[in-house]
Amino acid sequence: MLQFVLGGARSGKSRYAQKIAEQLSKPVVYIATAQALDEEMQQRIVHHQQQRPAEWQLIESPLYLADNLAKIDQQGQVILVDCLTLWMSNLLLDSDPNMQSMQCEKLLSTLIQLNSDVILVSNETGLGVVPMGQLSRQFIDESGRLHQQIAQLADTVTFCVAGLPMRLKGE
Repeated sequence: MLQFVLGGARSGKSRYAQKIAEQLSKPVVYIATAQALDEEMQQRIVHHQQQRPAEWQLIESPLYLADNLAKIDQQGQVILVDCLTLWMSNLLLDSDPNMQSMQCEKLLSTLIQLNSDVILVSNETGLGVVPMGQLSRQFIDESGRLHQQIAQLADTVTFCVAGLPMRLKGE
């Protein structure tokens, strides 16, 4: 089963995704996409680490998400990926101009082959104004395209606002 959880910053989406993972009562592999490149991000990472169960396996995957998903995939487990927008940022900032498109295509083709229960978390970026900078606009555009494609593949799509989950697709 593929579940997609979207929401704004501090919307409760990560907490909600973790609750889903816990309720599935299976071993959980947590894939973190963040990179601790500054002190503020280091603090965010520590906060997330403190919020999740210590027994969950952690894999850090700032770029090659599809490869890591395929490598760890197995029936009877949950893979929670948090979050796709940080992953998108990493891809867009990579020195290889083709990295983002190649990795997104690879992710989409990998997701449909997985045996694990997968929960993907991402920030909804399409609710604000169009940003001024070219890279910011590219980030919004590419994140939005990826979200639409994942939403089509997902069994359930949930949007979180103020800690309240709203089901957009699925039971």
